[in-house]
Amino acid sequence: MSVRTPRSPAPSLWGVAVTIVLTAAVLRSPIVAVAPVARDIQADLGVSAGVVGLLTSIPVLAFAVCAPLAVATIRRLGPDLALTLALAGAVVASLVRSAGDFPAVILGTALLGVFLTVGNVVVPLIIKREFPPERVPWATSLFTSAMNVGTMTVTLATVPIAAVTDWRVAIAVWGGFGLGALGVWVGLRRAEALRPDPEAPATTGVAGRLDGRGRAAALTLSTWLLALAFAGQAFAFYGTTAWLPSLLVDGGMPAVQAGAVAAVFQVMGVAGALLTPVLTGRLSAAPAAVIIGVGWLAIPLGFLVAPDGWLVWCLVGGLAQGAGITWVFIMLNGFGGDERVVAGRSGTVQGIGYAAGALAPPLLGGVHDATGDWTPALLILLGAVVVLLSAGAAGARIGVREARERW
Repeated sequence: MSVRTPRSPAPSLWGVAVTIVLTAAVLRSPIVAVAPVARDIQADLGVSAGVVGLLTSIPVLAFAVCAPLAVATIRRLGPDLALTLALAGAVVASLVRSAGDFPAVILGTALLGVFLTVGNVVVPLIIKREFPPERVPWATSLFTSAMNVGTMTVTLATVPIAAVTDWRVAIAVWGGFGLGALGVWVGLRRAEALRPDPEAPATTGVAGRLDGRGRAAALTLSTWLLALAFAGQAFAFYGTTAWLPSLLVDGGMPAVQAGAVAAVFQVMGVAGALLTPVLTGRLSAAPAAVIIGVGWLAIPLGFLVAPDGWLVWCLVGGLAQGAGITWVFIMLNGFGGDERVVAGRSGTVQGIGYAAGALAPPLLGGVHDATGDWTPALLILLGAVVVLLSAGAAGARIGVREARERW
């Protein structure tokens, strides 16, 4: 009979909140940092633009492919050490990516994707464990809004940093978010952040009747519907992010203005993330999913029907994209279950969702190239949003009922 080491006293919620904010920033900033200096990277390494594009697509693919590995890592090490590993690994991978020639850049990028995947999956568990249930939606919105703030900061600051240093420093510096999060986290958890603490087997209650690896969570209808909803959200977000500037330029807008409008779409995501707990708290999960889906329709329907209203569509769609990912992450915990179940659900949902997100840019770009028109691509985008709306609303109704009856 094994004896588990007693847990340390609960850390300050403010300290946990700071860790979550800095972790959220590092989960996206090293990936986004490539785009502003893509031409510098291409010229220095002597590779094509398509190859440079791999530096953005590889981590997103890793989010999908490595999600089961992330779940297994969390179960083997425990959430505390898993977060430590994710943060330390992200810092090291950022340095490797910036330190050598093209093979080192690819290796560092692949490692970055693996470690960031662990971070994606483990943060919802940390939020569930450390915050009171009534504060979990707000902590989740803090997490997702910090992703958007980090993305915005990197987009604005990477080129100026590269101008006074070089592209290697400009993309490596954003690993500092991870270093800061690591320092705060280890300071809070101390020994627990540095030692394995695998989950004890559940022997009683519903959790005890579940498969020991938590696969039952991935087999429930609500989890599959949530995965479909996130697939629609991720496809719409990454597809819009990749091609919105080109869509605007092809419509006659100057490139500089198109970039600014695309930034508006991203910035509005912060407000959308912060508003989501209000929606889920006052209206419940299913109506919130419908409202978010209807807001997302502004992008494909707006540009199909009235492209001159681009500012309204980007404002409303920006709110919806920030709200959409926040809603999904709130539901990872909102559908109930212990840490093992949430880990299984998180890995399943994120694996499927990010796979769809990685598919979106090449698919929409390929359809546009084949047809010479944005209408077919926008119709595909419309289909993804409909999946988000319908699967989200249905999954929320089922998942909330299961949480009440089963957990």
